[in-house]
Amino acid sequence: MGIPLIQQYRVARYILGKKLSGQKRYPLAMMLEPLFQCNLACAGCGKIDYPKEILQKRMSVEDALSAVDECDAPVVSIPGGEPLIHKELPQIVEGIIARKKFVYLCTNAILLPKHIDEYRPSPYFTWSIHLDGLKEQHDRSVCQDGVFEKAVEAIKLALARGFRVTVNCTLFSGEKPEEIADFFDYAMKLGVEGITVSPGYSYQHAPRQDVFLARSASKRLFREIFKIGKQRRSKWVFNQSSLFLDFIAGNQTYQCTPWANPTYNIFGWQKPCYLLVDEGYAKSYRELMETTAWENYGVGRNPKCDNCMAHCGFEGTAVNDTFAHPLKAARVALFGPRTDGPLAPDLPVLYGDRAQATAVHIPVSAIGGRRGGQRPAP
Repeated sequence: MGIPLIQQYRVARYILGKKLSGQKRYPLAMMLEPLFQCNLACAGCGKIDYPKEILQKRMSVEDALSAVDECDAPVVSIPGGEPLIHKELPQIVEGIIARKKFVYLCTNAILLPKHIDEYRPSPYFTWSIHLDGLKEQHDRSVCQDGVFEKAVEAIKLALARGFRVTVNCTLFSGEKPEEIADFFDYAMKLGVEGITVSPGYSYQHAPRQDVFLARSASKRLFREIFKIGKQRRSKWVFNQSSLFLDFIAGNQTYQCTPWANPTYNIFGWQKPCYLLVDEGYAKSYRELMETTAWENYGVGRNPKCDNCMAHCGFEGTAVNDTFAHPLKAARVALFGPRTDGPLAPDLPVLYGDRAQATAVHIPVSAIGGRRGGQRPAP
């Protein structure tokens, strides 16, 4: 089980409360970026494309905790940049834990051995360590040799100290399904709590654009990976909902729910999501929710979104579908994603020259999920 029962219970209780209150848009996990500076320059990252004076900025402890209180999501993910560069990060983490929220500190783990004594094991705290595959794959992804070994040693150290540890894996173009399956097997042998996996999103500011997967390629890749896992009878544990895994395997038709994963960084509340960096900022969480033109974003609605299948956009949709169709989610959890047969239809394109030709096939409201091969009602 990738997520402990206490976390499942508290998050489920939070979601149920929101649904009973009739609230349609609410956060599940908040992304808190206390800085953009990093000690790596990965080919697929668009977060470090800022001038020096911006990269040197740090979010204050007060601003970070105020944002956490304002948003009130039950889970707080702390990416970057590299968060461990921030000297006051231990105080930020301690303040979030004191609020009984679950913290995932996302790190490339290079600095983890130096700073591990500044943190204490807790059911509310998890190291989310970036690994994009085995040694050759990961070091190629981060554009630096030797990082894989450092990350693995950091994982072993954190586990030995009694911390919760997960692996955060982003897959890019050119991945071989057998090698990714080998990596998942390896991660399980390391003893991590689970794996968070996602196709890479094509950041406009990333130094290389040829590394990203398109949607159809993503679905084929994940189907092959999951098929190999079933053939091997591997016991992979993912820190994600079963229906999100079914979605990336091409078996569900989902629209993203960007408000489920709002982002606060040194510029403010980022519109509309963690991945789009040029859409503006709001001064408050309330302003973000009330002034963002949510209808202008999503697959088929905005060309910037069309190739996205990232977990920060679609996990919220999958969780919502899980509550709506628990038996479907349970079947996928028990038997795994389907790895053959037709792919679920994609959403229509509602902009530009392609809009007229495709808009009649699938309603824009196709957010609850469809299995492949099922045709939507006209």
